[in-house]
Amino acid sequence: MSQIKALSIEEALSHAGSYVWVDVRSESEYARAHIPGSVNFPLLNDEARAAVGTTYKQEGREAAVQLGLRLIGPHFETYYQSLLKLSRSHNKKLLFYCWRGGLRSQIASTLVQWSGLPVSIIQGGYRSFRNWAFTTLAQPRNYIVISGHTGTGKTEILHLLNAQGESVLDLEGLASHKGSALGGLGLPPQPKNEHFENLIAYTLRSFPQNQPVFVENESRMIGQCALPNGLWEGMQSACFIEVNIDVETRIGRILEEYGSIPVENLIEQTQKLRKRLGGQHEQAAVEALENGDFRKWVEILLVYYDKSYTHFLEKNTILSQKLDWDWNQKESSLLSLLALSKNGIKK
Repeated sequence: MSQIKALSIEEALSHAGSYVWVDVRSESEYARAHIPGSVNFPLLNDEARAAVGTTYKQEGREAAVQLGLRLIGPHFETYYQSLLKLSRSHNKKLLFYCWRGGLRSQIASTLVQWSGLPVSIIQGGYRSFRNWAFTTLAQPRNYIVISGHTGTGKTEILHLLNAQGESVLDLEGLASHKGSALGGLGLPPQPKNEHFENLIAYTLRSFPQNQPVFVENESRMIGQCALPNGLWEGMQSACFIEVNIDVETRIGRILEEYGSIPVENLIEQTQKLRKRLGGQHEQAAVEALENGDFRKWVEILLVYYDKSYTHFLEKNTILSQKLDWDWNQKESSLLSLLALSKNGIKK
């Protein structure tokens, strides 16, 4: 029979691709936040977990364990077969974790152990991963911030850098939000903030410590997700490269980006900007959408966006290298950006 091997979170992450990471916590625990790439196989669902927790408080550990086993018992065979199928379908070892490496992961791993398949658990469970994430997010990095007005194409520039093998942290991609007032349109729901932090830390782990990390200029909040303190502070003292393109190109890119969004959704989001745009401008923007004049809608919004961007630069006294970007010559523009990044100035 195989042995159950306990791995530290550092050991597990160093061989992350060798395992199927199995989170045996309840569905709501997993939904709130989890180790990126893991799959959820709850040993106790939310209802059962709540019952066990209540019993533990009222009657003690022994009574809680007995109740947990009684609730799990009828499902042992199905659970066992599902885990074996998971392991065999991926042809990888199963690596289990619960909240702190306690009974839930031990029970699940023991079930698989009975089959003779190799199995491991994470020492300290999900809590050890969160401690690792806090440490990772606090480590100083050489960030290079790509800034520029709305419609410049900063996210696409990050994708070009990534294709060149550069270390790129796509915060908007991880947050499932484009950062602007309309940034959630057409995207999946945002992760909880705890999971957003997990995703950032997990991404940073793959970057060499001595290499620069390219990131887009963001506000402290990306939709409902807040940037971690260490990352935010690092970005504020980073090298900034301000990418400039002409207004017509910006308008065209915004029209292309939001042109497929239903008009009623655009109107709904535009109405939420009333306080920022002012009542008169908000009404004019909504009327433009109702009349099918998307260009006028963009022009009205750009006044607000550009003022917000200028205010951000002035408030944070950002010093930056300027780069005129040509999307018709993106390869040469990218080379110019990389050259600037090697000689960038800091705030």
